[in-house]
Amino acid sequence: MFSTPIALTTPQGYCRSTSGSLGGNLSTRTFIYVEEDEVVDSKILPYCSIDKKEKKSLGEMEQEFLQALQAFYYEGKAIMSNEEFDNLKEELMWEGSSVVMLSSDEQKFLEASMAYVSGKPILSDEEFDELKMRLKMEGSEIVVEGPRCSLRSRKVYSDLSVDYLKMFLLNVPATVIALGLFFFLDDLTGFEITYLLELPEPFSFIFTWFAAVPLIVYLAQSLTKVVVKDSLILKGPCPNCGTENVSFFGTILSISSGGTTNTLKCSNCETTLEYNAKTRLITLPEGSQA
Repeated sequence: MFSTPIALTTPQGYCRSTSGSLGGNLSTRTFIYVEEDEVVDSKILPYCSIDKKEKKSLGEMEQEFLQALQAFYYEGKAIMSNEEFDNLKEELMWEGSSVVMLSSDEQKFLEASMAYVSGKPILSDEEFDELKMRLKMEGSEIVVEGPRCSLRSRKVYSDLSVDYLKMFLLNVPATVIALGLFFFLDDLTGFEITYLLELPEPFSFIFTWFAAVPLIVYLAQSLTKVVVKDSLILKGPCPNCGTENVSFFGTILSISSGGTTNTLKCSNCETTLEYNAKTRLITLPEGSQA
């Protein structure tokens, strides 16, 4: 026999597990009937059920999210209502999924990959390769894969990504020099710059962040460009042993690194590696043994 219905106020369109928190505008009332340990709530969707046996996994929810996008944008039909889609997106955000935070191109790439695996490609090979290369150039992590083998080219290769930390460190020497010049100029002017930095607020803040800091950054970047031109630092795992290796592309004091391709040896297994800045790939030369 069912117990007396309990009126539970819940947020419109929200469905959280018992361990989650509720938020939003309180506007709907749902009646929950309890029989032994069973909880029945018609407003709870399958992917956010409080029953752990029925609740969908994060991977299943992400796949359903991408399938909904694919159906809407490429097939022109909706496989779920707007409310269900918003609830699913909200649940993925609560779970910390990165799929809902992807750019439109990244979502398109995942949808195309999933459609290809299911045997229903939505992009041609040329369009897919162009999209993947564009995402590589933008620094997207979802297109970066580990060492693998191509059956068509019979080559072992892995993807390259920009080493932003080392790119940032390229500016450190010039920044130190720029700071030295700034303090030297302060000394020459009888510490007039220090006086400006000590002005009452908000004048001190304005001078520091809209005059002093931009001047130092400009000097640092200008000095760096005098020494290093067209710099690009790429990193990637060795296709042979998986050890990460780094390669520099650019010109240092008019000495070029060699164009868009570099050849170096792995720091671990000493396998010869070919770095290609244009395709963002590491490949093993012809005749190499992986």
